[in-house]
Amino acid sequence: MSLARFLVVAATAATATTATVTSIVPTAAHADPGRTPITDAGRTPHTNAGRTTLAPPPVEDDRNDHRGDHGNDAHPGDRLTVTVRHAGEGTDGTYQLFCHPDGGTHPDADRACAALERVTTWGKDTFAPVPGDSICTMQYGGPATAHVTGVWAGRPVDAEYDRSNGCEIGRWDRLVPLLPDLGEQRAAQGRS
Repeated sequence: MSLARFLVVAATAATATTATVTSIVPTAAHADPGRTPITDAGRTPHTNAGRTTLAPPPVEDDRNDHRGDHGNDAHPGDRLTVTVRHAGEGTDGTYQLFCHPDGGTHPDADRACAALERVTTWGKDTFAPVPGDSICTMQYGGPATAHVTGVWAGRPVDAEYDRSNGCEIGRWDRLVPLLPDLGEQRAAQGRS
């Protein structure tokens, strides 16, 4: 029997033999001292002889009171500052991007936020550098650089981008249109 199956069977058997599954995290760990517990239609939270059933902590939407306020300190959603250099005319500059709700000075905020959502995976750093032991093609994508700072998915961001090899070009292209699409720009230059 595989370990995973054994754990599922053991957990199922343990649940069936006990009336209550208790959390190993103390109830006070999730308590907010200035807040009254939320009840459902006047009912009290599920307890059994002083034990609280296993449940995740409450999630609060802290964005509701600040919609439309895009100041760096006051905006609770995802916010990034993108500085692009040496990418060419019309693409160099510093842009602000706000997501949830989308906005800022970025030229394509809606698509940039959508691209970030698409490449974000829980537990992985969306802006992680190329691992040091990577084997990358020896190709040069031009002198463009970008620096991205801010907050994304509740985590601080401070990432540098360039197009010095195939891995870095792929890392850049994965974030288009947050970063300018230089592949499209280079193709247009080749046709003229």
